[in-house]
This record gives sequence, C-alpha cells and structure tokens, in this order.
Amino acid sequence: MRVIYEDNHIIVVVKEPNIPSQSDKTGDIDMLTLVKNYVKEKYNKPGEAYIGLVHRLDRPVGGLMIFARTSKAASRLSEQIRNKTFKKKYLAVVDGKFDNKSGTLTDYLYKDERNNISKVVSETKKNSKRAELDYEVLNYDDKRNLSLVKINLYTGRHHQIRVQMANVGHSLFGDQKYGTRGKGKQIRLWAYEIEFEHPITKEQLKFTDYPDWSMVAKLK
Repeated sequence: MRVIYEDNHIIVVVKEPNIPSQSDKTGDIDMLTLVKNYVKEKYNKPGEAYIGLVHRLDRPVGGLMIFARTSKAASRLSEQIRNKTFKKKYLAVVDGKFDNKSGTLTDYLYKDERNNISKVVSETKKNSKRAELDYEVLNYDDKRNLSLVKINLYTGRHHQIRVQMANVGHSLFGDQKYGTRGKGKQIRLWAYEIEFEHPITKEQLKFTDYPDWSMVAKLK
C-alpha cells in the first residue's frame, strides 16, 4: 500500500488491483484493514484504529482512495460525494476507435444482485438508477485498435464505467465481466485523480497517480 498523503483527519492511498476495498466473503486482505493496520502501527494506537470508508473501487480496479481518520471527516467527505463536489477521474484502455473525441454517457443501470452484474435498462424499470460520465479520448493505437480515454465520473453506480463503456461498444480491455478483449489480462481501469475540499481545513486538494501502462507513459 502506497500512502500519498496523510494528516490527523484523512489518508490518501493507492489501492493495487485485485485487493477488495473492504472485507468480503473471500476473506482476502482488504484496503480498509490495511489502512487500519498502518495507522495502528505507525501511531502506536491502542485497540482498533478508527478508519472511515468514504468510497470504493471495484476489486480488479486500482488507483487512488481516500479514507477518513475521524467520524467528522467521514461525514463531511460523504456529503461532498452526495453533493457531487468530490471529483473522481479515471483512465481506461478500451476496445475500438471512437467517432467523437469526447462525449457524455447518460444511462439507467439496474444491479442484478444475484449475479453481481449491472445492466443498462429503461428509465422506467423499478430500482434502476441514473448514471452519468464524461469521456475524452487521449490516444488511439491503430495497430491494436485500442483507445486510451479519460473519464470524469459524476455518479458512483455499481460497475458504472465498465457497463456504460461496454454498452456503446467500447468495453474495457481485460474486463472479465463485460469485456470482449484481453480475457485473462488485468483490467485497464485506474482511478488516477481525486479532488475534494479538506473536511476540516476547507483547503481544496487534488492528488494524481498514474498506472504503469505503456499507453499512459506520455502523460507522466
């Protein structure tokens, strides 16, 4: 676990791919536990350290996560997410060439709890939720027919980026659930930037971390 920033109220870390954000039925080590152990060890905390889970990343996805070190910080960060002032940007390698260099995708998603997948459905379907993102094409590899895109996520729905991109014919490379390319490879989706207001000092903070992908090298 790489720590990008920490103070008495928050801690920003990099989640490596294939580590769950919080404990699940697999029993594998998760980010919430890793951060708790880190804080407990570093600051010699008696008992279990308080760490608030503010947001999640899908297990196969890597990138930046922020955790709260106090309940007040957790509450204020969660409020920013609800108010959509907490900004999250992703990089993804997807199949195919886009007709337009940028665009907005707005859909309604339904989560199939039994099979742990989401689907694009009609707005009228019961329990469907609105999903919105913007994308911008940064690079295109014509030899492999793959595009590198930057994604601004405005709503945090289950598997949102993966489902919406697949729905328009640009599934993520390495996506085992929704993809058509790179089966058996690591999914190319990375939370590379987060921006938010510090829950206590009110300072505007922005952190970036780029994945180790060949198509991203020119952006570093």
